[in-house]
Amino acid sequence: MFKLFRRKPKVYSKIENHIFGIITELLKVSTTEINVDELGGKYYLSNDEQHFKVTILSNDYVIRLTNTRDSVAEKYDKVFVEDVLKAVKEEKHRRMELVYDSITNSIEKMAERLHNTLIESNSENEIQNVRRLEAELLEDKKVNY
Repeated sequence: MFKLFRRKPKVYSKIENHIFGIITELLKVSTTEINVDELGGKYYLSNDEQHFKVTILSNDYVIRLTNTRDSVAEKYDKVFVEDVLKAVKEEKHRRMELVYDSITNSIEKMAERLHNTLIESNSENEIQNVRRLEAELLEDKKVNY
């Protein structure tokens, strides 16, 4: 019964397939920058090595592709642009998770290092205190004899 409410997969035109392919290939490359203007509904992909820039205007359903030779900006079907944006957002989220994990890992290592340093420092202080007490006891014994 609930299958009636599911969206049927969109069949893309040849141009849409190529556009989607270009964008997903750019997203696979770690040097592709992803920048977002959430309020303006603008998404920017930029890969300087491949001289490619993509601008997605989500409010107008326009995608602009630019490289060193060509530039084209066209309005596309809403569903197609939403699918493209989904891919961009997923990659942006994946990259943010990697950064978050890296930061968390660094903080964990720093906390572990500080904790171990404190344990070592406390152990050294305890040893010094024991030695001092032993020395005092020896002095007391010498005085009493």
